[in-house]
Amino acid sequence: RSSDLTEPRIVHPKTDEQRCRLQDACKDILLFKNLDQEQLSQVLDAMFECKVIPQEHVIDQGDDGDNFYVIERGQYDIFVKKEGDARCVGRYDNRGSFGELALMYNTPRAATIVATTEGALWGLDRITFRRLILKNNAKKRKMYEQFIESVPVLKSLELSERMKIVDVIGERTYQDTERIITQGEKADCFFIVESGEVKIMMKSKTKAGQENNQEVEIARCASGQYFGELALVTNKPRAASAYAVGSVKCLVMDVQAFERLLGPCMDIMKRNITHYEEQLVAMFGSSMDLKDPGN
Repeated sequence: RSSDLTEPRIVHPKTDEQRCRLQDACKDILLFKNLDQEQLSQVLDAMFECKVIPQEHVIDQGDDGDNFYVIERGQYDIFVKKEGDARCVGRYDNRGSFGELALMYNTPRAATIVATTEGALWGLDRITFRRLILKNNAKKRKMYEQFIESVPVLKSLELSERMKIVDVIGERTYQDTERIITQGEKADCFFIVESGEVKIMMKSKTKAGQENNQEVEIARCASGQYFGELALVTNKPRAASAYAVGSVKCLVMDVQAFERLLGPCMDIMKRNITHYEEQLVAMFGSSMDLKDPGN
């Protein structure tokens, strides 16, 4: 049946000023990256503004999912209850989105989100979310399914877990020599190379190299390989920079999805980090960089 015709389009009128703020809040939301112009326009039409006050619960673990939320401003703590004990497992700081899991998989809310400051959110109702985003995700699954199956580090995941990865990744393209991540900066994403090649560069540790601000190539990543995990695993700033070699396509996952979905891959990643450290000792005579990447 053609659900597009039977389900009325939901539109919340907005002023130009609201529309501008909404577009700005949504520009980096990975779930929206694969929508075409018309679909995105329908999503933005359907979104509505919510103001929150400190200590307000935006969603509660165990509830049914009603809306997906994009953060415009404010800080929000993420609490997960295990054996009756609620633990703060993370925080959103003036950016990001949450609430998609319950809508995608028809499951209860997996966490409680509490505003710790005054803030503003944009909500998207369940019906529009499922009609536009999920439909799009089915196309996306077809596109990326085979590729995700072939990524070595994800082999230890169940099929259903790999499918969840397909649902949360976005695709980004980079031109030759474009910098993808920057040494010393705060990390918020994990990358898998889809096509092309990425070189990983680290600031030189030799005196002359430091004076000239030189970078040394320490690794190359080709299709199916990943980078950007180090800072997420160690909770430190980026230990190296990454640059596109020729034109490059990467699949990108934000830090929240990385922590939620890649738990089973952590052992492999940690083993690889030990391997990086051995490489650095061989190159620089020290592995200081990984512990203190700002240098």
